[in-house]
Parts: sequence; C-alpha cells; structure tokens
Amino acid sequence: MKLDSKIPEGPIGDKWTKHKFKLKLVNPANRRKYDIIVVGTGLAGSSAAASLGEMGYNVKVFCFQDSPRRAHSIAAQGGINSAKNYRNDGDSVYRLFYDTVKGGDYRAREGNVHRLAEVSVNIIDQCVAQGVPFAREYGGLLDNRSFGGAQVARTFYARGQTGQQLLLGAYSALERQVNEGTVKQYTRHEMLDVVTIDGIAKGVVVRDLVTGEIESHSAHAVLLCTGGYGNVFYLSTNAQGCNVTAAWRAHKKGALFGNPCFTQIHPTCIPVSGDHQSKLTLMSESLRNDGRVWVPAKPGDKRVAADIPEGERDYFLERKYPSFGNLVPRDVASRNAKEMCDEGKGVGASGLAVYLDFADSIKRLGEDAVRAKYGNLFDMYAQITGENPYKTPMRIYPAVHYTMGGLWVDYNLSTTVKGLYALGEANFSDHGANRLGASALMQGLADGYFVIPATLSDYLAEIGPKAVDKNHPAFAEAVKSVKDQTAKLLAINGKKTANEYHKELGKIMWEYCGMARNAEGLKKAQKLIQELRADFWKNVKVSGEAEDLNPNLERAGRVADFLELGELMVVDALNRNESCGGHFREEYQTDENEAQRDDDHYAYVAAWEYKGDNQPEELHKEDLVFENVKLTQRSYK
Repeated sequence: MKLDSKIPEGPIGDKWTKHKFKLKLVNPANRRKYDIIVVGTGLAGSSAAASLGEMGYNVKVFCFQDSPRRAHSIAAQGGINSAKNYRNDGDSVYRLFYDTVKGGDYRAREGNVHRLAEVSVNIIDQCVAQGVPFAREYGGLLDNRSFGGAQVARTFYARGQTGQQLLLGAYSALERQVNEGTVKQYTRHEMLDVVTIDGIAKGVVVRDLVTGEIESHSAHAVLLCTGGYGNVFYLSTNAQGCNVTAAWRAHKKGALFGNPCFTQIHPTCIPVSGDHQSKLTLMSESLRNDGRVWVPAKPGDKRVAADIPEGERDYFLERKYPSFGNLVPRDVASRNAKEMCDEGKGVGASGLAVYLDFADSIKRLGEDAVRAKYGNLFDMYAQITGENPYKTPMRIYPAVHYTMGGLWVDYNLSTTVKGLYALGEANFSDHGANRLGASALMQGLADGYFVIPATLSDYLAEIGPKAVDKNHPAFAEAVKSVKDQTAKLLAINGKKTANEYHKELGKIMWEYCGMARNAEGLKKAQKLIQELRADFWKNVKVSGEAEDLNPNLERAGRVADFLELGELMVVDALNRNESCGGHFREEYQTDENEAQRDDDHYAYVAAWEYKGDNQPEELHKEDLVFENVKLTQRSYK
C-alpha cells in the first residue's frame, strides 16, 4: 500500500490557499442531497456537524453521552493557541508553525502544521462571535498567557474553563442546526462498526445504549471525531468513558493506524492516591505560568515545604532550562519530574510528586489576582487533596493525558478508507511525537470549522449525490457481526470483570510502555498482553442482557479493543529504535538524558495495517520531508 499524503506543492505559506481553490465544490442546491454522519460531539465533532449543517448538508451526529455538552473537550481548560500576536512580543503564523514542529520533535508533517497555524487566527474570531467569554485585559482587548514550548504569549483562555466555554460555543452552533432541521442528533448511541461497500465507507452500526437495540445508518461520508485512546492505561486524565472503539473498529475495516506509541504524559497531574481511583485529575498547564516547580535539594528530605529554606530547594526546570524554565514542553517537564523522584527527591507520602509553588506569584501579584486567573483550579485541588494551595504548594506528578497517534489521514483528513474521515485527536496528523499545550483545542476546532468543510466537498462532488443503498447486504453483515460479538461476550460467563482486565492492562502499559521504555520491557509487555487478551475471551464476566441498558457490556467491548490496541502500541514502540517526544526509549538518550532521535532511519509516520485477529500488523511508512524547518537536536536551554 502506497501512502499518499496529498500535501500540496509550492511554498509552505501558499499550500492551503491554493489547495482550497483546486478542490471541487458542491453547489448549495445540491448539498441537501448528501447525507453525512459525524461520530463524536467534542470540539471537532460539534464544530464539524454545525458547519456542515449550516452549509446545507443532511447531518446525523452521534455521541454515547446523554448530551453533546458532556464530551471530554470540556476538560482541556488551560487555553487555546492562536498566532494573533496581540502582545506584540514576536509571535507569527510561522513561529507557531515552527514551535509546533519543534515541540513535536520533528515527527509531524510540515504542511498540516502550517495550515493549523494559519487557521488558528480565524478560530478566535469565530469563537468570539459565538460569545465565548475569553479573558480580557483592562482595556477590553483579549488577554493571552504563555504555555509550554513557546517564548511568546499566544494562549487565549477563559479562566480555567476554556475547553468548557469553547464546547458551549460549538454546542450552541450545533443545537441551532438541530433546531433548523439540518442536523439530527442521536445521544446515548455508541458506534460499533463502519459499514463499507467495495471498501468505501457508507455508514455505521450503532448501539442504542438505553434499549440495547443495534441500528445501522447510511451516509455518503462518515466523520470520526471520537478523541484519543489514553484510557488504554486505565489511569489517565481522560474521563472514564473515553475509549478507542470507534477508531479501532474503523482500523479493522481498513483504516491504517498512525504512530500508536506516541502518547503524551502530562507533568501537572494530582498524584495517584490509591487503588480505588478510576481516573486522575489534571491541574492545567496554565498553572506553570505562575507556579514554580521544585523539590528538596537533598535526597530523602521529608520536611514539609514550609520548613525547607530557599537555599535548600532545587528549582530543577529553571536550573536546567534557563531560557524556558517552568514552561518547557510537557515531555521534557515530565521526564525531569520522574528523574527527580527516581533520585529520591520526591515529596509527599509516596515520594512520587514534586511541588508546584505559587508563593512567589501570590507575593508579587496578590492572592486576588491569582484567584482571578486560576480560582476554579485551586478550588478543585483543595477539594481533592484537602490542602489549601494558596498556603502550601501543590503536589504534582506526570500522568497519561493525550495521544498523538490515531487513524492515519491525508491532508484532506481522509483515512485510507474512502469516504471515512478522522478529525481532532482521533487522527495522528498535527502534533508529531509531543503536543504543545493549548494545541488540542486549536486542532479540534481547526479541523471542524475550517478544514473538513473545504476538503469533504471534493470527495462528495466526485461520488455524486446518488442515494446510498440502505438494503445492500453490507449493512446486514455489519449488524450481524456486531450482534455476534455481543452474544460472544455475554456467553463467556467467566469470573473476572472487564474492569479487572482493564486495570491489569493499564499496569502493564504504564510499567513497560509509559514514561520510559526499553526493548526488554516492551517484549515482556507484548507477551503479557497476549496472555491477558486470551484469558479475557475465556474468563470475562459480562452480566445483564444484550437488549437492555447494560454498562457492563459497553465496558467489555471497549476493554476488548484496548487489549488489541495495547499490543499494537507496544509493537510500534519496539519498532521505533529512537527517542522522540513522548516516546522515550532508555537505550536512546543523550549524555544529558534528553531524547535522542535517529532522523536517518525514523523520520517517518508509522502507519499500521490490520491483517486479521491475532495476526501481526503490517507496517507502512510515510516519509516526512522537512523543507522549512531544519532538523536539529531539540534544546530548551
């Protein structure tokens, strides 16, 4: 299989504009003849469904939550990047492009990233027009703050609620189209398969999570906007319902999976407190603007923070990276926090935490000013830990947060299955091996509001508006396949719950494919996952009925997919004999313990093709070409 990224030729700044002009259009009168399915209602899904509905297409939008407003995009609260340069501090579209390519450790496509930087400028105007209450300076202009991996202030924010406010804007646009009749909304429906006819996506199979009924829906194109797969680790900052099922079922129908081992560890998470937890809570990266990260200078120092004088503290990020300080990218901050704890300098009862201290900022700005910026985050921390972060430093530790891997897509956001598209975190395209903070919201809205409305029309114009044959045998076959798997899960009647298997998988993934990896551990993990998956299909206990409300059945299906994805992640990590971004192989690091890339052999996207149950997947490579950014060893010093 030859991968064609469809990156336009010409200067980097002209690619998107010229490409849009060359794309075929569907005239307004013909748009009502096309049906489009959107799966997922986060920022990418809601913005895509709202935009396509407003253009005149017939849209069906599906989510497994009881409301589109409950999509996990609400949890990305720190901010959204845009190259508007309101601060006049040297920002530009090109600088955002450069910072993103560098932040991704030179494992992202230049063309996609530059388009993202271009479109970022329009996103803010769109959201302001929708009434998103961005923070403003005294004079009324939109305010900005800094985020990791950048030396300029380009992050727009709404206190610590940015994701929530942006999603409410997209949700309002979506519900307007529902009211207009261009969008039909299906809540509490989970996608379980893609229907393909002659290898072309023509619909989906979904389960009504309230009644248990299996339904099929046809369309001229299917858009997957279903987020990332971080919950393969069980404990992550993702909501417990986040899963890989829609993307994985598409993968098994022919959509290649790109860079699955590229997962992001976020440095500012509230540390694990015990085995009772089902998820972890993130403290926004925005806190690193005003908080200082430190540990005791001497290993084994168990004094409380207030008893450790300034001269006996190690502000290790400021010490090691003077240019960026506490605002180094997430992968760098996470590895350094782990390193400090490994040296015995960790704080708290477990020793697996570092301090995030606001004492200097409160002294300089006043508590009221800090409260105005971060009040809800501080309140959240106090409720979870029982400690007052205005008086004592927060304790933080890295945790799984975001996945840069996902379904492989070309420049038009099309997967390798014609008619099937992937947007937002569900695709692999814009972040390389590490995502800069405040870029997830940017990518989701860029894909939904500005990219897919332009690129989808080219495909629709090509296939024409002829109605999809809903009676084609492929629909019945896909429904039967889903029902057969459901019956298989219910018939096992074993002794262990799906949740128990999920926990075991998570421990394997975190231990051997987490913040640090090595060949020996990855080989061991692959064997352990294979054994765990075989035991799952012999011994899982799924109670309840198929045709009823059954959360146990939902979870079992999702865990089954995680067990397959987990092995692919391990295989991908084992195949990539280098360190880059969030993929840190212990065998490949510099003398200063930084990630050591191998550009001669691994400057490519790893795109994996499904070859059948329990069969090794086939690797396809998309070579990455760098014409505008020089490949260098990343440095934030």
